[in-house]
Amino acid sequence: MKLKIAVPAMGDSIGQHFGHCESFLFFDAEDGKIVAQNRVPNPGHRPGFLPNFLADNGAQVVIAAGMGGGAVDIFNERGVEVVLGAQGDAAAAVETYLRGELKSTGSICHEHEHANECSEH
Repeated sequence: MKLKIAVPAMGDSIGQHFGHCESFLFFDAEDGKIVAQNRVPNPGHRPGFLPNFLADNGAQVVIAAGMGGGAVDIFNERGVEVVLGAQGDAAAAVETYLRGELKSTGSICHEHEHANECSEH
């Protein structure tokens, strides 16, 4: 089974806030293993844009530290699975997800003024 997983990133680590990352890492997985990786610069944070951008680019799963409820709603409408509360190395998180061991904490950010605190909810 082929799967495309997107991760908001700062370097090779998971970005702490979805919309303010420097890039998105796209991982192509097949048979439970990463077979390709591609980095796409963040095209800019504006309400409702990034979830559609990632879905339009084929993302079936998004692994992030935290994101706003509006983004989660759009992903849900587009049939994209959202896994929140992830931290550390992006590739390692994807591998953990592929093993079925990464569980979402549902870390939804409710106030943009407190974006830097999202991972602490």
